Amino acid sequence: MRILMIEDNESVSEMMKIFFMNEKWDVEFKNDGKEGLDAFLENPKSWDIITLDLNLPSMDGIAICQEIRKVSRDVPIIMLSARDSESDQVIGLELGADDYVTKPFSPLTLIARIKALYRRSERVEVMEEAPRLHKTYDVETNHVKMNISTREAYVDGQLIEGLTLKEFDLLLTLAGKPKQVFSREQLLELVWDYQYYGDERTVDAHIKKLRKKMETIGPSIIHTVWGIGYKFDDSGVVEE
Repeated sequence: MRILMIEDNESVSEMMKIFFMNEKWDVEFKNDGKEGLDAFLENPKSWDIITLDLNLPSMDGIAICQEIRKVSRDVPIIMLSARDSESDQVIGLELGADDYVTKPFSPLTLIARIKALYRRSERVEVMEEAPRLHKTYDVETNHVKMNISTREAYVDGQLIEGLTLKEFDLLLTLAGKPKQVFSREQLLELVWDYQYYGDERTVDAHIKKLRKKMETIGPSIIHTVWGIGYKFDDSGVVEE
């Protein structure tokens, strides 16, 4: 695995370097925001994971995340920050980060998050390379069709533009079992592939983004089940 860690705190970098070496991962460290972005842009397809601090000299993590997503929708991004406000986390996730870890954190927790995102991205690559066997869609409901091979999802025949890796997987999980209610903890385990750490805002932020993209072209079909989680149900929606 090749990781780009954009982090200006030298003690954090030195600490993580030890754990990365134990995993035998190839990691490049950048302590300046602009330098980190430049390192990514030199060869965007070479990185498997990016860890991105929110507060950086020359260019902050929010701006870097936006620039990375202009180039790559799929490279997994874990945002790190000493700030623990809900707005910071939601903004980071809404701009395309796949996960958010608050400092101070356990190195083993970060390692687990990285492994989970990497396993997920590997499974996506395998599915995309698998033969289609004349199958056009993997999921078909009244209003939604999804193709895992092409990573495309449609509402009433119209492509949902700009779906990220996690947004697609989240919709695939919900639409694959219409009307089933998923708790936030279940979605964290199924979509993010790690045990529940108490950060439900990761799920909420991605649901918000997914709904926004879907509802620009079709009906509201991802429903909040108050006190529990979310479900997909388009059975009662009538086409106009």
